[in-house]
Amino acid sequence: MAFGVFIHRPDSVYNDSLLERYEFRRPYLGRVKACSQDWIIYYEPTKVMETRGYFAVAKVERVIPDPDSPGLYVARIEPGSYLPFPNPVPFNGPEGIVEQGLLGAGGKISGRRQWAVRPISAMDFRRIIELGLAENTTLLHRIDTSLRMELSEDQTPFQCEQDRIRTDFLGSRALRDRVFRQLVLRAYESRCAITGLKLINGGGRAEVEAAHIRPVEANGPDIVNNGIALSGTAHWMFDRGLIGIADDLQILVSRHVNDPGAISAMINRTGRILAPKRESERPHPDFLEWHRQNCFKA
Repeated sequence: MAFGVFIHRPDSVYNDSLLERYEFRRPYLGRVKACSQDWIIYYEPTKVMETRGYFAVAKVERVIPDPDSPGLYVARIEPGSYLPFPNPVPFNGPEGIVEQGLLGAGGKISGRRQWAVRPISAMDFRRIIELGLAENTTLLHRIDTSLRMELSEDQTPFQCEQDRIRTDFLGSRALRDRVFRQLVLRAYESRCAITGLKLINGGGRAEVEAAHIRPVEANGPDIVNNGIALSGTAHWMFDRGLIGIADDLQILVSRHVNDPGAISAMINRTGRILAPKRESERPHPDFLEWHRQNCFKA
């Protein structure tokens, strides 16, 4: 097993679905197989316009021949392991190149930088993960003592145990909830998408919550397109199917609510959710449909 870097371009000709599969050619088979049952970092090369650099982490479950494309192979991503970075890491950081294993003799960048799949040292892996998952404390949610202790342990994950990195940290529910909250609150500017309210408590923390559209328990991923920022009351109603969202982002109110007038009064004037400015961060129609089919009480 080994850590790796998988290069991905938004305009890739390969049939990639970064939450599920990474397609590649035979010359990379050995390198990809070396990453089986271990973690990799996704990277957008500097030639990509507005590149995110190192932008997510995922775990390779297994490697198989592509059943749909002879001559190609697929790295299957372990379900639920994909985790985007709240803070994408540029190739060149304040202290120079973050992936220092690419530096050869004389401090020059080696040709490995061009490899679509390449190994990465534990030290470089740790450095990039720590930068990508660094916490914005202004978006911290209120937590009880037991969860605070769990987070405290998880936030110092990379203590070497006989030269082994604690990668189990990356599957921690506490970490993934924190990262998901950062992604969603940043996209929605800490504003409830239903009511339009933006409330900050005395400690400078946003009172709004990050809700999964398709729940984790139903295989919903921890990505911003599966999230929506909601106040506590709106979150409760959304989870119980009293509020839904149409594909055009119109807010739907169930016929089963006992006080429809009060619900209508709390919805913002547009009648639609106040969606993120970036199209790429808005709720995906597949997740909205899942919620309407499985949660919303029409």
